Amino acid sequence: MEFRVRAFAKGAFCLVAMMLAAMSSAVLAEDVHVTGRAEVVDGDTLRIGPIRIRLNGIDAPETGQTCGRAEGGDWDCATAAASRLAKLIGDRPVDCVALDQDAYGRVIATCRAGGSDVGQMLVAEGLAWAFLRYSPVYALEENTARVDRIGIWQGRAEAPWDYRENRWRRAAAASPRPGCAIKGNISVSSGARIYHTPWSSAYSRTDIDEAKGERWFCDEAEAIAAGWRPARSR
Repeated sequence: MEFRVRAFAKGAFCLVAMMLAAMSSAVLAEDVHVTGRAEVVDGDTLRIGPIRIRLNGIDAPETGQTCGRAEGGDWDCATAAASRLAKLIGDRPVDCVALDQDAYGRVIATCRAGGSDVGQMLVAEGLAWAFLRYSPVYALEENTARVDRIGIWQGRAEAPWDYRENRWRRAAAASPRPGCAIKGNISVSSGARIYHTPWSSAYSRTDIDEAKGERWFCDEAEAIAAGWRPARSR
C-alpha cells in the first residue's frame, strides 16, 4: 500500500508525522511520499506546503558560507547550491520519499524532480558534501567530484558541520544564557515567534529583549517545543 500526501491537504504535516512514528524505515522507503510544488529553503532543505524536508545523504554549505576558488579568492558556494537546487526543481512537482524524521520535525527524504535525484545531482556537481556520518548513498558521487576538483573541491572549503560547530561555539560563549546560542525573536510586525541559529543570515542583526518575551534557547528542539519556528534561512 502506498501513501501519497499532497502538501496542500489539511493536516498533511500531522499525517506524515503519524506515519513516520508508526512505520519502520524499511517500509517508509517504499510507501510514504510527499509530493507537490517545492520552495527552496537552502541548499539541502525544501518546503512542500507546510512540510519541511531535509534532503537525505547530503550537507550543503550554510547560508553565508563561502568556499575557495582554485585560482584564489572566494565564491558564494551556499547561494550557488541553493540556486542550483531551485533550477533542478524548476516549476515541476517534486516527489519525496520519506525515510525518517529528525529532532526538529523535518522529514528526511530522497527527492526527485523530472526523474532526477536532486540530492545526488548536487553532490555530483560539487555543490554539497555527502553526509557520510548518516548515509553512504552518495559516496561515489562525492569521490568523483573530489577527484575532478569541481565546485567545493576546487579550493579550500570548510565542511558545513564544522562551520556550524565553530559558529555555535563562538555564539554560545557570548550568550547571556551560557551555552545557549539560539535567538528566539518575536516579530514586531506579525508577532511571529522565530528562532535564529548562529549560522542564520539574520543572526548577527537580531537582538533579544527578554523583557518582551524573547528568549535564548540551547537547541532547536527546545525552541520548537516552546512554540518558535525556524527562520526561513537556517
